[in-house]
Amino acid sequence: MKLIGKYLKPYIGVLLLSFLLLFGQAASELSLPNLMSDIVTTGIQYSGIEEKVPEAISEDGLNFLTSFMTQENKEVFLNAYAIIETGSDNAKDYIDEYPLLSEKNIYVRNKLSKDVVNQVADIYGKAVYSFIGLFQGKQNGNGDDNGMQPTAMDQDTTMDITTLYQISPMISMMPEGQLQAAIDAADQEDPSVYEMIAPGFTKSFYQELGVDMETMQHNYILRTGLLMLLVALGGVVAAIGVGFFASRTGAKVAKKLRRDVFEKVESFSSAEYDKFSTASLITRTTNDIQQVQMLVVMGIRMMCYAPIMGIGGIIFAVGTSVSLSWIIAAAVVVMLGLIMVIFSIALPKFKSLQKLIDRLNLVSRENLSGLMVIRAFGNETYEEGRFDTANKNLSKTNLFVQRTMAFMFPVMMFLMNCVTLAIVWFGSKAIANSNLQIGDMMAFMQYAMQIIMSFLMISMMFIMVPRASVSATRIREVLDTELVIKDKEKTVKLNDVKGVLEFHDVSFRYQNAESDVLEHLSFIAKPGETTAFIGSTGAGKSTLINLIPRFYDVTQGSITLDGVDIRDLNQKDLRDMIGYVPQKGMLFTGDIASNIRYGKENANLLEVNTAIEVAQAKEFVDSTDDGIETPIAQGGTNVSGGQKQRLSIARAIVKDAPIYIFDDSFSALDFKTDAALRHSLKEHTSNATVLIVAQRVSTIMKAEQIIVLDEGKIVGKGTHKELLSSCKEYREIAESQLSKEELA
Repeated sequence: MKLIGKYLKPYIGVLLLSFLLLFGQAASELSLPNLMSDIVTTGIQYSGIEEKVPEAISEDGLNFLTSFMTQENKEVFLNAYAIIETGSDNAKDYIDEYPLLSEKNIYVRNKLSKDVVNQVADIYGKAVYSFIGLFQGKQNGNGDDNGMQPTAMDQDTTMDITTLYQISPMISMMPEGQLQAAIDAADQEDPSVYEMIAPGFTKSFYQELGVDMETMQHNYILRTGLLMLLVALGGVVAAIGVGFFASRTGAKVAKKLRRDVFEKVESFSSAEYDKFSTASLITRTTNDIQQVQMLVVMGIRMMCYAPIMGIGGIIFAVGTSVSLSWIIAAAVVVMLGLIMVIFSIALPKFKSLQKLIDRLNLVSRENLSGLMVIRAFGNETYEEGRFDTANKNLSKTNLFVQRTMAFMFPVMMFLMNCVTLAIVWFGSKAIANSNLQIGDMMAFMQYAMQIIMSFLMISMMFIMVPRASVSATRIREVLDTELVIKDKEKTVKLNDVKGVLEFHDVSFRYQNAESDVLEHLSFIAKPGETTAFIGSTGAGKSTLINLIPRFYDVTQGSITLDGVDIRDLNQKDLRDMIGYVPQKGMLFTGDIASNIRYGKENANLLEVNTAIEVAQAKEFVDSTDDGIETPIAQGGTNVSGGQKQRLSIARAIVKDAPIYIFDDSFSALDFKTDAALRHSLKEHTSNATVLIVAQRVSTIMKAEQIIVLDEGKIVGKGTHKELLSSCKEYREIAESQLSKEELA
C-alpha cells in the first residue's frame, strides 16, 4: 500500500478538500434524522411549540401554575414575566397575537438570558409535573406512589384550561402535606420528563390566549421542512464534489501509474522480459492498475466516509436515547464478527485472482498469435480445452468471491430488520414510560440504519483492499525491478563516429543458465565492410547480434565502438548509431510513411522514397492506391511477409546510421529481390559498418568478412573462398545450398 500512498502525495490538497466535503456530507446525513424528529415531536405532537416555557400566559394561568411552586421558585417565575393590562398603551402591541388581552390581563415573558430561560423552564416543568402527579393521585384515591407518575398520555393531552381553574379552590383546600408531596416528587424526577409533558400545557395556555395554533404548527413544519431540504441539498452537493474529486484523483493516479509502468517496461532489457511474461505485463498495466484506481476512488468515497458516519451515528444515537444504545452495540459486535469471518475466507482467493487473470491472458494471447498454426495442425479442440481450464479456474474463484459478497448483503439486511424490530419493541415501552419521544425513536432508528450501512461499506472495503493490495504489489514488482542493463553515472559521448566495432574475448551466459551461450569471441567489424555471421540453428548468431545494441550485456570480455566500451556509452546514444532490422519484421499501426519514419522522425519525402527504393519496396508501394500513405494494420497483417521485411529494412536505412545490423532479415525475400537489395544496400552503406546474420550462403558470399559460429564458438573467419578451404563447417553449409559450379 506504500505504492498507493506514494502516488497520492501530489494530491494531498484534493484529499483534504474531499475529506472536508465528506464531513459536510456526513453532517448533512446525521442532521436529517434530528430534523425529522423535530417535525414529528415539535411540529406534529406539540403543534409547533418550540419554547420550553410559554411566551405569554393569562393571569389566571399564572396564578394556577404558581400554586404548584415553592416560594423560591414562585419568585423566580414571576420575575420572568411582565403584566400587560387590558386597555393599556402597550396592549395594542400584543392584542393581535393574544386576543384574550381585550378581555383580561396577561403576562408576557421578559427578554431573558439562555441560562435564566432554562431555569424558568425547569420551574415550569416541575409545576406541571406536580399538578399531573397530584391530579392522577387524586383520581386514584391518593393511592401509592405509582399514582404520582404521569403517563405518556399526559405528554400530548390538551384540555380546556378554564376547567382546571375551577378546581383551583379544591387544590388550596387540600392537606398541605399532599401538595408538598407532589412538589417533592417533581424535584426527584429527571428534567427530561418535564420537556415531554410541559408542551401540552403550553398549548392549552396558548389556546386560552386565542393564539392561532394551526398557523403556528403549519409555519413550524414548513420552516423545518425547508431546512431539511437545504441540508439535504448541501449533502448532495458535497457528495457530488467528493465523487468528482475522487474520480479525478483515481484517474490521475492510474494515468501516472500506467505511464511509469510503461516507461519502466520500455527500459527493460531482454533479461527483464524473460522474468515477466508479456501476458503478465499486460495484466499489470491494465487490470492491476484498474484495481488500484477503483480502490482510490472508493477509498476516498467510502473508506473515509464510513468511519465518519459510523462514529457520528453512534454519538447521535446515544445522544438521542441512552437506554436503546445496547441494541446498536449488539448489532456492531455481530457485524464485526461477520466481517472478520468473511475476510478470513475471501482473502486467500483474492491473492490468486490476478495470477488466474495472467494465465487466461497468456492462453488467449497464444491462441490468437498462433491461430494459423493451431488450425494447420488441427489442434482446435486441445486449445479450447486449455482455454476452458483457465477460464473455469478464474470463473470458479470469481464466483466464490461474489457468492461471499452476495451472502453478506442479505445477512446485513436481516440484521438491519432485526435492529429495527428491537428499536420499535423497546422504544415503544420507553415511550409508554415517558422516557422517549416518538420522534426520537424514529431518529434513533435512522441512526441505527446509518451505522449498519457504514459497517456494510467498511465490509466492502475489506473485500476491495486485499485485491487492490495484491495488484499494487504486482505493479511494484515491475517498478522496483532492478535493471540489469543501465547507464553509468558518467557516460562517454562519441562525436565523430567511425563505426569500428570490436569484440574482445566476449562470452555470454543467459541468467540462471548452466553454461555459456557464446564463448571467447574476438573479431573486428570495420566501416565500409560487411561482416556476416553464419552457422547452424542455435549456434548463437542472434544472441551475438543482440549484444551490440545492449539488449543483453556481455558476461565476460568487452565490446568496443571506436575503442570505447559500449557499456560506457549512453544506451540511447548507442542505439541512435545503429540501424537495426530484427529477425521478425515488425510494423506498427499507421501507414507506410509513418512506419519508415519510425527510424528517423524528421525524415523528408526524398529520404523516405530513397529508403523504399534501396529496400526494393518501391514496386509494391507504387502499386497501392495511396502510395506511402497506405494504411498498415496492427502488426502489418495486411502486407505479406516479404513486404513487411522490406519495409523493416527501409525503416533502418532511412536512419542513415554508421552501423547497420540485419538479423536474418533477407530470409523472406526471393533470390532475385535478395540480390537486388544487397547490391543497392552495398552502394547506400558504403561508409557504414554492416553486420548480417544469414542462413543462405548466397546472401553473404560477397561479404568482406564471414564469421562461422558453432555452439557459441568461432570456428571460421575469412572470405567465402578462404572458408571453403579452411572451415569444414562452412563448406558443409555451402555444399548443402550451392551447386558445384557455384562452389567453384
